[in-house]
Amino acid sequence: MPRDNKTPLIQKIAKQAYISFKGLKSSANGENYFVADKQSELISLVTAVRAADLKIAPRKTKASSGAAGPQNPPVTYMHICETEVFSMGVFLLRTGASIPLHDHPGMNGMLKVLYGKVSVRCFDKLENDLTVSTAPPRFEPPLPMFQTASLRRSVLRSVAEYSENSGPCLLTPVRDNLHQIDAVEGPAAFLDILAPPYNPDDGRDCHYYKVLQTVAEGETDGKGNQEQQGEENEKEETWLLEIPQPEDFWCGGEPYPGPTVSF
Repeated sequence: MPRDNKTPLIQKIAKQAYISFKGLKSSANGENYFVADKQSELISLVTAVRAADLKIAPRKTKASSGAAGPQNPPVTYMHICETEVFSMGVFLLRTGASIPLHDHPGMNGMLKVLYGKVSVRCFDKLENDLTVSTAPPRFEPPLPMFQTASLRRSVLRSVAEYSENSGPCLLTPVRDNLHQIDAVEGPAAFLDILAPPYNPDDGRDCHYYKVLQTVAEGETDGKGNQEQQGEENEKEETWLLEIPQPEDFWCGGEPYPGPTVSF
C-alpha cells in the first residue's frame, strides 16, 4: 500500500484508463462503449485530479496583452501520453477562448477541469441526415443549395458549467459526442481523455460544425414564455452545418510539466 501512495495520481489515471478502455465492448454497429464497472473506477480517479497534481499553475485571470497570434494561440495543448487504446493531455484556454463545436467519431471521452471554469454545450447526432426525398428546412440566413450535403440533424443535449470541483464531463459515440467548450470568467484548463484517439486513417477525424437557425425559429423569437421555450428547445431537433476549422481557432503546443506516465 505505501508503494501505491507514492504513485502519481496521473499515472493511476493512465493505468485505469488503459484497463477501462481496453475492455470496450462493441455494439452491433461497431461502436465502442465503456464497461460499466470499470468506468466508475476511472471516474473516481479523474474526479480527484487537480492542477497541482500535474504541476500546472493557473494562469493569471486578466487577459494577456495583445491579440491571439502565432506566438500566442487562444488554446494550447500539453501532450501527456497516447497509446492505441487512448490519448491523454491538457487543454489550456486563454481568457475568452473557445474550442468550436466539434465531434469525436466512434470515440468515448472525459473532460475534467483543472482550474478556472468552462461552459460545455453538448449535442447528439441524429441518425438520419438529409436524403434525396427529404426537403431541407428553410434557414435564416438562407443556405446555398451546394451546402445541403453538409447538413447534420442533431439535438441539443445539455448546457452546463464545470469547475475544478466538478466531476468529469463524459461523452460516448452516441451521447454528447459533439461539444463546444468556452472559457468562463477567465482562463481555464482541463484534462482530456479520448478513447480511442483521433486517427483519420481509421475514420476518426475531427469535424467542425456551426448551429443553423431555421426560419420558424426566427419567427418565434420573443414570443411566449421564454423559460418554457428554452426547456422545449433543448429537446428539439437542431440543424448543424459541417464547416472547415474556423479561422479564428487554432491550437498551439507547450511542454507538459507533470509526472511522467509510463506503461
